[in-house]
Amino acid sequence: MAMTVENVEAEMEAANHAGDPPADTLVSDLIDHQEVDGVNGLFRKIATLQPGQDLSDLPPRLANFLKEAAADPPGWSEADVRAAEGFFDHHGEASMLQGTVGLIGTYLSPTGAFTLRSTGRLGGVDGPGRRLSQSSRLFIGMGDRGALRNGTLKATVTKVRLVHASVRQLHKKSGEWDYAKWGEPVSQKYTAGAICVFSVQVLEALQNLGVHVSDADRHGFMCAWHYINHYLGTPEQWVMPKDVDLVDRIWRIEREKEWRESDDGTFMTAQALKFYKREMVPPPAYDPFIAMVRTALGDRYADMAGIPRNAALDTGAKVAAAGHSVVSNTFGGLFGGTAEKATGTNPYDAILGQASKAFNKVEEYALKHDKDDQPQMHQELHDNR
Repeated sequence: MAMTVENVEAEMEAANHAGDPPADTLVSDLIDHQEVDGVNGLFRKIATLQPGQDLSDLPPRLANFLKEAAADPPGWSEADVRAAEGFFDHHGEASMLQGTVGLIGTYLSPTGAFTLRSTGRLGGVDGPGRRLSQSSRLFIGMGDRGALRNGTLKATVTKVRLVHASVRQLHKKSGEWDYAKWGEPVSQKYTAGAICVFSVQVLEALQNLGVHVSDADRHGFMCAWHYINHYLGTPEQWVMPKDVDLVDRIWRIEREKEWRESDDGTFMTAQALKFYKREMVPPPAYDPFIAMVRTALGDRYADMAGIPRNAALDTGAKVAAAGHSVVSNTFGGLFGGTAEKATGTNPYDAILGQASKAFNKVEEYALKHDKDDQPQMHQELHDNR
């Protein structure tokens, strides 16, 4: 049964207790039969996988899983590929918003925030930086021309799928996860919510910032996330459809139930903001950047997440005044040259454009210098509270 507005509550309740049996069984068997040296060994193994490479040197069960996981999504077409590519041709700022507004949005699910915080280094003090580095392979990769055609995005998403399965195994082996209270760790409900946050929530963020996205591009962005949803191992009845308006309606219903303030969520947000200030947008550009993030997320949800207000930058015009000078000088100094002044009428153009450039620079450096190239996870779980 496909997801609809009418059945979303029942389907999400079922999805909350579902993991990913093929990936979960694979990860458990690989570790239990010592075919890889624990979770970190599995990550080292899959980190080097490339589209079309010879799989004969892999453990047979891993090779078979990868072959089966490579099947195209049902109903996937060339028109879907073109639509997705069209969105990224026009909206390069989406990657930065996914890595800021999107990641913070996932912290507004109390169960999701607890899962991230309690899963070793994915949720510790260095968690936001590590997670941003890992997620950016997906955010930046999905906008690469050809990624939907040559298998690179498929391979990246499949690795994320195996990370999710490993997180479930770590929690299962810890004996500390309350299944009755929280459902399955990184459940299909969590995955569905994350897909919505990184797709229609980001589209809402663009709208909040005054960025016009055509209907064709909105559809293309949803096509890209439909594709990713499939390769995350989601059963077809819970894969978010390509109909962006339907997904938006589903998300608005679920968001009212799921998003609320929690200690774990505000902790994770605070760590993320520290990372942005340290690595991406140091003072004096930081304050207008955070004002932009608040506007993109909306005051209601920004307050839930614990993003501070700034009385001096409480309107788009004030952000623009800071953005055209402070942002240009700061980002120009950080990355060479002088950032151009935005010429449009949108007061957020300057900070949005330059923050996007900074995000891409930071992430390109991390990827090119193998910084966090092989995700590592502790065998022990840490609550860090």
